[in-house]
Amino acid sequence: MKLERLYAITVYLLNHGRTSAKELAKYFEVSTRTIQRDIDSLCLSGIPIAAVAGSAGGYEIAERFQLDKQFATSDDCSYILTALQGFVSATDDQKVKHTLEKMSSVLQPTDNNGIILDFSVVREGDNILLQSLQSAALQKRAVNFTYTNNNNETRTHNVEPIAVIYRWYSWYLLAYSKVKDDYRTYKLVRMSDLSITDTPFIKKHESADIILKKIDKTDSRQYTTVLIKCREPAKSRVIEYLKGTIIEESANGDTLMRLIVVENEQFWIGTLLSLGDNVEVIEPKEIRYRLLKSAEKIVALYHGTKA
Repeated sequence: MKLERLYAITVYLLNHGRTSAKELAKYFEVSTRTIQRDIDSLCLSGIPIAAVAGSAGGYEIAERFQLDKQFATSDDCSYILTALQGFVSATDDQKVKHTLEKMSSVLQPTDNNGIILDFSVVREGDNILLQSLQSAALQKRAVNFTYTNNNNETRTHNVEPIAVIYRWYSWYLLAYSKVKDDYRTYKLVRMSDLSITDTPFIKKHESADIILKKIDKTDSRQYTTVLIKCREPAKSRVIEYLKGTIIEESANGDTLMRLIVVENEQFWIGTLLSLGDNVEVIEPKEIRYRLLKSAEKIVALYHGTKA
C-alpha cells in the first residue's frame, strides 16, 4: 500500500507541480506526518524532490526528472486502454482510434479490469458540430453561432472556444464570451449556423479544467427545492432521472422525496408530467400551479378546446 502511495505521490507532483504537505495529505487521506515520511522515502530512493519554504511553499520535483515507462503496471495499462476505448465510443474520432491502436501495441495489460465504458449513446447529437468546435479550439480561432437559451431567447454569439465537454447528459461548449468578458457554457443542441472565423484568440486562457472549476464555484443558476409524494411505480424513475432524495417511506408504499432542480430548465417539469398521477408535488405552491396549468393545456388540446 505504501509503495503504491509513493508512486502516486510522484505522479501527482509531476502533474501538479509544487504542492503543500497539507494538500497531499488531504488528497491521499493520510496525515501530514505520513506525507513527510513518504517524501523522505522518495528522496532516499533517488527522486529529486525539493522542499520550498514560505506561504507559497511545498514539495516539487526537478523539471529534468521523468518517470521510467516501467513504472506503469498492468493495471495502469488496462485503465488507460479502457479510457481510450470509451473515448472512441463517444466520438468515433479517427485520430482517437489511431491513438488507441498505437497505445494497444505499446501497453499490454495481462488482463482486463472488469470495466467497459460504452458512451455510444452520446453520439446521438451532431458529430460534425462537435468536431468543428473541437477543431476551432485547437486552432485557437473564434467562432460565431446562433443560440437559443433556456428562456427561449435567440441571439448570435461570437466566442473563443476552449473545449467541448460532456456533462449533465449533454454536450456543451466551454468558451470565452468577448461581449461578457467571462466564460460561459453553451449546450450544443441549442446551437445552429456555426462558422469558424479567421480571428485568433485575443487573450491567453487557462486550461479547460481550471476554468470549469471556477465556473462551478460561481454557479449563477437559480435552484428550487421541490417536495413530492411519490407512489411505488414512479419511485425508481424519480431517483434515476431527478436524483430524488428519500425523506420518508410509508407502509402503503408512498414515498416522500426531495428534489433540487434548476428553476428555468424544462427537463424536470416534463419528467414530473410524464409520471402522471404517480407523483404529486406537495410544495412549493408555485410548482403545483405550474404543473396544473401545463396539464390543463394538454387536456384542452386533446379535447379540441382552448385552455
